[in-house]
Amino acid sequence: METQLDVKGLKTYFFTEAGVVKAIDGLDFQVGKDESVGLVGESGSGKTVMGLSVFRIVPQPGKIVAGSITFEGEDLLKKSDEEMRKIRGKKIAMTFQDPTTSLDPLYTVGDQLVEVIRQHDKELSKKEAWEKAEKLLEMVRISEPSIRVKEYPHELSGGMKQRIAIARALASGPSLLFADEPTTNLDVTVQAQVLELIKDLREKQKMSLVMITHDMGIVAEITQRVQVLYAGMVAEVGETHSLFRKPQHPYTEALLQAVPRIDQRKELRVIPGNIPNLINPPTGCRFHPRCPYAKDICAEKVPPLELTDRGHLSACHFWRTLSLSGA
Repeated sequence: METQLDVKGLKTYFFTEAGVVKAIDGLDFQVGKDESVGLVGESGSGKTVMGLSVFRIVPQPGKIVAGSITFEGEDLLKKSDEEMRKIRGKKIAMTFQDPTTSLDPLYTVGDQLVEVIRQHDKELSKKEAWEKAEKLLEMVRISEPSIRVKEYPHELSGGMKQRIAIARALASGPSLLFADEPTTNLDVTVQAQVLELIKDLREKQKMSLVMITHDMGIVAEITQRVQVLYAGMVAEVGETHSLFRKPQHPYTEALLQAVPRIDQRKELRVIPGNIPNLINPPTGCRFHPRCPYAKDICAEKVPPLELTDRGHLSACHFWRTLSLSGA
């Protein structure tokens, strides 16, 4: 498979008064052309910072301090701000967790879509851009698009706002979409509709997708490959179904055991403890203070990311000997 996005050795740190927060600390990440990849982990694992780093919109006091981000053969870290503005939206797009915060309450839905459309296609007249805005709403399955384009964000439901955020992200036909927790705060029925929409649009537009989520159920439904992050580092990477059947990192096992199953009446496992303080992270494997299989070496030595016999990449000293269970 042709690699579309190739991130190597990425380090994104936040320089705070309390100390340096190592939010992303030497991360490798790849997305193939037309591939859907899940980026999973608990809150604080670095998933969103990873997406913001690719877009080069890491908020202050954050800074990318090392690594490379290659998209379609070009290193994004060497691009000027002006060059990045042309890439964002046009080639790579992102939807954020809360569409309410990304939609301007002072402008209609149509005005906000038209602004994005004309930013990347200045030859379109306002009338043509407005017509395209209506077609975008129709594409994301919003009824009566000619009416909705004239409405303000506060007049819309959460599910409709999320659809509009997706429409805006796809306005210029990007080849790669980052969807950051797109179903947060939506009820179960609307969640299913939004996920089905993203899945359908990805296939129709032959677009690559990075699904950023903590929900392993979403990962199972919509991705082909999964990358598990823990405390700013890679724990495991593998093909989705293989990883669910037979994880090869204790953290992946813990995430899967915390997923509720309709067909099983067993007590859900809870991962003990919390994500570590990334100003002063644990030595060795960052998961070792919470890991039921940890031994002395886990606190002493950072495990290498190795190719396992199942074709996964696992950062665990004992992936060869542990017998881990899936979902």
